[in-house]
Amino acid sequence: MVMVRERTKGAGGGAARQRLTVQDWADAALAAMGEGGLSAVAVEPLAARLGTTKGSFYWHFTNRDALIEAALDRWAQARTESAIAELADEPDPGERLRRLFLRATRRAAEDPLEVSLLASAGDPRVSAALARVTDRRIGHIADLFVELGFPEDEAHRRGLLAYTAYLGHTQLSHSVPRSLPDGPARERHLDAVLETLLHPAGTSGPAPDVRPSNPQRRAADATAERG
Repeated sequence: MVMVRERTKGAGGGAARQRLTVQDWADAALAAMGEGGLSAVAVEPLAARLGTTKGSFYWHFTNRDALIEAALDRWAQARTESAIAELADEPDPGERLRRLFLRATRRAAEDPLEVSLLASAGDPRVSAALARVTDRRIGHIADLFVELGFPEDEAHRRGLLAYTAYLGHTQLSHSVPRSLPDGPARERHLDAVLETLLHPAGTSGPAPDVRPSNPQRRAADATAERG
């Protein structure tokens, strides 16, 4: 979950007020959305969460709508663009796909924000953000399938399938968590999902193996997922 900056203590033991940023307020708004939906984004409770006054809010934003827009932009950056950038140096597209899928499903299972945003899709601001992020995510996954040798149309179809698998896993993680495997079985389950998605069209042969070839790499991936 996005982290909210807290006040530090002054030299005399009192609270030393920090100069909060737009990002601090956006992170606090996202935390509130994850806990209580869009209606939980209210200036006074957020100011209390941040240990500041409403004056700090009005220094950065003209109104609540501006804060919501900033929070949604922050979500898109932190949960999509940053996630893509984290794996940009991995030369193997199959390994990038696997690590992206594992990290995204774990983060979404641990944080209710994505489920909360989906539940708020009736709001035009949220629906617009969801549309932008969904197009970006599916497009990136499709690009990975293209790098793996699939034609563009087939790559987009598989990218869509992969994303629907991610969303289904996310919803179940919060609504019926016992329906999903846990621990090492979780990783085997997600590997099986990827193997199914990677089968060449019209064949029954084995899919490319995108799993790490050694235990050390697997352990490093598991640690990175939790980061």
